[in-house]
Formats: sequence, C-alpha cells, structure tokens
Amino acid sequence: MHGYGPMPQQPTTSRPSPATLTTVRVILVALTVLSCGLLGWAAMLRLAIVTRRPRDWFLLVVVVALNVGLFAFIMATPDDPDQMSDAAALFMMLWILGLLAGVITYYLYAEIRHYNALGAQAPYGAPAHPLPYQQQHLARHQQHQPQQHQPQQHQPQQHQPPNPYTAPVTPPTPKPAPRRLDQVRAELDELSDYLRQENKDSRDGEGR
Repeated sequence: MHGYGPMPQQPTTSRPSPATLTTVRVILVALTVLSCGLLGWAAMLRLAIVTRRPRDWFLLVVVVALNVGLFAFIMATPDDPDQMSDAAALFMMLWILGLLAGVITYYLYAEIRHYNALGAQAPYGAPAHPLPYQQQHLARHQQHQPQQHQPQQHQPQQHQPPNPYTAPVTPPTPKPAPRRLDQVRAELDELSDYLRQENKDSRDGEGR
C-alpha cells in the first residue's frame, strides 16, 4: 500500500545510443551474409531478447530449424560440384537466398520499430496511460479551476467612500511679492521727487 501519494514509476528499458545500435546491426548482418545464412539465428536471438515477444521466440526456433536443415543438406551433397545436380544446386541456392532475405529484413524491421516505439514513450518512465489516482486528481483539478477564476472575471469595481476623519487638503497660498521690488520702487519715487525739486529750485534761481 502506498497511501494517497502517487504510484511509484516502473523503470523502463534504456535505449542504447544510435552508434551502438548501428554497429550491432552491421555486425549481425555481415555475420549472417558471410555464413550464407547459417548464423542467422544470432540476429534472431538478439531480436527475441530485446523485444521479448513470443512471436520473435517462435521465429528464432524456425530459423534454427532451417539452419540445421541447410547444414544437413550441404553435408549430404557431394564435395565435387560437378557431381551435384542442377536441381540440388538451385534448391540450395534458393534456400540460402530466402533465409538471408527473410532473416535480415525481419531483423532490421522489427528492431528499428521496437526502438522507435521506445523513443516515442514519455520520458522518465512515465506510464502511457494515467493511473486511477492521477485521473481522479486531474478531474478534481479541472472542477475547481473554473470556480477559482470566476470571481476574478465578474468582480465589480468598488469605490471607496471618502473618509470624514481625514483633514481637507488646502490649496497652497500664493507667495507675497518680494519686498525688494517695493523698496526699489520707493527709492525711484524719492529720486524722481528729488530731481523735480532740483529742477524747480534751479528755475526759481534763474528767474531772480
């Protein structure tokens, strides 16, 4: 029992690097071709171990049986090629070609498809289908999510009433005119009166 927490994730098969996969495929295909199909069971054995499918294990048994039959047929033919009939030579050639084409084609197709399916899965070993607990948690989250956004969408704007206890803001009083200007005006007036008085005295002196 794991309580109410999330279920532990099951580890998935790690995918080798593309360079490693290419090297292994080249070696197995070359081994099958150079052995005229007699070592084709090696490629099928690797495929069955990698995919772990009953069909691939069954095909491995079939390839092993064909290899044993081909080896027995080659051992039964005479060592001298001139003594071998054309039918026997044609039959052995078709057997080898069919075995080579079938093993190489199916091995490459099945292995490439298997690793492509592994690469398409979710990372970090996440299951392809959500668990029952995850489904319930997702449904609850979707139910509560619209309710949380509704008040934000339809909430009217509220105007705050004026606070009677706050003091009213009085406008700033205009600053009085500087006294320096009044003093200058007074001095100018005195100077003009003085000049007028001087002009008046001068005129009176000339009249006498």
